[in-house]
Amino acid sequence: MPLIECTLIKGYDAEVRKRLAERVTDAACSSIGAASDFVTVTIKEVDPDNYMRGRTSRVPASAPRPAEEIVRGFLAAMEARDLDAAKAHLADNFTMTFPGNARFTELGELVAWARQRYQSVKKSYEGFDTAFHGTRSTVFCFGTLSGSWLDGTGFSGIRFVDRFELEGETIVSQMVWNDMAEMKPA
Repeated sequence: MPLIECTLIKGYDAEVRKRLAERVTDAACSSIGAASDFVTVTIKEVDPDNYMRGRTSRVPASAPRPAEEIVRGFLAAMEARDLDAAKAHLADNFTMTFPGNARFTELGELVAWARQRYQSVKKSYEGFDTAFHGTRSTVFCFGTLSGSWLDGTGFSGIRFVDRFELEGETIVSQMVWNDMAEMKPA
């Protein structure tokens, strides 16, 4: 039964502290095989006046937005075809790979490519999973696609998985897998 104690400079909000405790719990579970019910995490806070690093008093840094929230914002902007809002989530060196090994670095390239495949598409999400490695995070989202083909006939229930890689709060890559090719009319 591990007991893990964290000390923070006072100033992080309750949601950030909760997220930290959950991630520390998950790290303990995956590292030593303990069930989450047996992992205890405590967070102690010290006043900024009682905290010093490098002979300098410090205040808490701003916590990053959750990676899933960033991905959801990007996907919502893409679905609305607000490419400027979507681009605000992306790193300068952003790359994306779609089925058939179609690779793009600009959102406009993706939109032009998609126009040759379908009239519209919408995602219904079944879940999001996030993994972490330092300041990098990987978000997987999965669910089904619905929309209309080029001839106007509708489709639904097509499986998809997207894999996003983020550095801090910026998306650096997206990889997409789906069953559209198998469901496309002849």
